[in-house]
Amino acid sequence: MTTETKLNSNLVSHNTPPQVSFRQAFWFWLKLGFISFGGPAGQIAIMHEELVVRRRWISEKRFLHALNYCMVLPGPEAQQLAIYIGWLLHKTRGGIVAGVLFVLPSLFLLIALSWVYIAFGDVPLIAGIFYGIKPAVTAIVVHAAHRIGSRALKNNVLWAIAAASFVAIFALDIPFPLIVVGAALIGFLGGRLAPEKFKVGGGHGAALKSFGAAQIDDHTPTPEHALFKWKRLIQVMVIGAFLWAVPMGLLVLKFGWDHTFTQMSWFFTKAALLTFGGAYAVLPYVYQGAVDQFGWATATQMIDGLALGETTPGPLIMVVAFVGFIGGYVKEVLGPESLFLAGAVAASLVTWFTFLPSFMFILAGGPLVESTHNDLKFTAPLTAITAAVVGVILNLAMFFGYHVLWPQGFGGAFDLPSAAISLAAAVALFKYQRNVIHVIGVCGLLGVAITWP
Repeated sequence: MTTETKLNSNLVSHNTPPQVSFRQAFWFWLKLGFISFGGPAGQIAIMHEELVVRRRWISEKRFLHALNYCMVLPGPEAQQLAIYIGWLLHKTRGGIVAGVLFVLPSLFLLIALSWVYIAFGDVPLIAGIFYGIKPAVTAIVVHAAHRIGSRALKNNVLWAIAAASFVAIFALDIPFPLIVVGAALIGFLGGRLAPEKFKVGGGHGAALKSFGAAQIDDHTPTPEHALFKWKRLIQVMVIGAFLWAVPMGLLVLKFGWDHTFTQMSWFFTKAALLTFGGAYAVLPYVYQGAVDQFGWATATQMIDGLALGETTPGPLIMVVAFVGFIGGYVKEVLGPESLFLAGAVAASLVTWFTFLPSFMFILAGGPLVESTHNDLKFTAPLTAITAAVVGVILNLAMFFGYHVLWPQGFGGAFDLPSAAISLAAAVALFKYQRNVIHVIGVCGLLGVAITWP
């Protein structure tokens, strides 16, 4: 070994951070569960800053490689990224701990806030806060449509897909799952016939930087537990099916197929497989089921639930816990003397069935992704789905706007104060790039000021 090689070796050894213990990782994932505000973009930014830049547990390239896989999956990509990195660091238990702690604080907070909302929502202070928050949520959804659209709609073909999806859900009332399938099929065919129209521009991998040697570096060999083995894949799939079938089977045996608990579990299992594009994209599907089909919540409660989801840490799709709590509470599924327990059980059930597939996707698919660091081959269908999602979110914004600005319907009075709050929130978001939580907080105070007797 030459002197230069020794020096380089010593330098790399000196710069490489010490091995991360499972205990260290546990406390970090717990902390992340309490500070993961800002939706998926904010959560991914927090993990990048903490794990790539500051702690150097994983390199930029490996971080982005994992993220690109999570982006093509249904489900919350930030939580799936946490599962992936936790699994790489500390095997299956690391992935489970990372994923569970990412959502657990949010679940407890939402159960508590949902109870306050449903039990004390008529108190003037609480009612005033939600009066101000509803118009803010409308502006936030419009901002989300603009943000996703400006990134996703790069050409006329993608604009056409977005427009078609809007017409499909707004005018034709086509179910969201069919829109996703149709967009994926267009992307699959378009990626072969006109691949230049379905290329993802920019993206998460636009620039790679080096922040020093990392524990899992660019050239670190794939850990033994992350190597693909057919036996392990089958084991994970069987365990995943078992973890889904056992609670579902017990619910059917105990309560029957038509019971609220059973129907919630089945409905949110389907929702978990349709969350391409994030929580905003699946909300119309949740609305169709929770409000129109089953009556678990009202349209107004859905808007309020989204506001609570925006102001708590964790994935925004955790709004499903709010829907579950409200449905279990209002339906009195455990009797009138156990309203809180019914809501808490329902919230926990829908959280389990919504997030279980995310663990299976990572623990089963991770070794396949680690077997190659080449680009994934699913970008064209994903690009088309993302374009369709823009149209769906725009429909959601119009739905929220209608219920906020005309609370008694078009035949009733136009709510001018709500329109003013919504406009102010839009200016804060679009022009001044204010934080969503700050906007909701200020609008909540405005609502109290306007409605206070």
